[in-house]
Amino acid sequence: MQRDLRGDEALSFLLVGDLVGVAVFAASGASAAIAKRLDLFGVAFVGFVAALGGGILRDLVIGAVPPLAFADWRYAVTAILAALAVFWLHPQLARLRRTVLVLDAAGLGLFTVTGTLKALDVGVPPVGACLIGMLTAIGGGLARDLLTGEIPVVLQRDIYAIVALGGAILVTILRELGLAGPLPMTAAAVLMTGLRLVALLRRWSAPIAVP
Repeated sequence: MQRDLRGDEALSFLLVGDLVGVAVFAASGASAAIAKRLDLFGVAFVGFVAALGGGILRDLVIGAVPPLAFADWRYAVTAILAALAVFWLHPQLARLRRTVLVLDAAGLGLFTVTGTLKALDVGVPPVGACLIGMLTAIGGGLARDLLTGEIPVVLQRDIYAIVALGGAILVTILRELGLAGPLPMTAAAVLMTGLRLVALLRRWSAPIAVP
């Protein structure tokens, strides 16, 4: 019978998911900074903010202070190392813009899962947990775009926050059904990543007001 994760097992799964999401968003932020021709410090800083902005927002909302980004050295080190790796390896990364979009989609899926689960774990009601999961996912990308002088993706027509919100609802439903194990949660993250990439490929968008 499928069971929920408990205790150390749950913490381990959330930690791994969080750190992978941090690395992915740091790489996304660093790639965007390189495309804007920022220096080494600028690349590391944008990568750091892109990776940890959403998690910091999540922790402040659920009352987990100091946020893990500052309380656990592994978060900051993972973000900085990922950003520096992209800085040094970027000549081998073909089509940098496409790389940013793929990494951003992966980070969206991972952070939606971990953000929603953490909110549920501290007793946030399902609706609130879904909103927190969405904010966790879009916070880093929002900060990255603002720092690099771009209109935030979440404010444009591309489906972005909608994917995160839908994914957070899916995660909440799976949790209520007792399917909060690594496999279902990974599948949910992959589904969100794939949906985001398909939306980009097919140019799906939310409705906009006609002037």
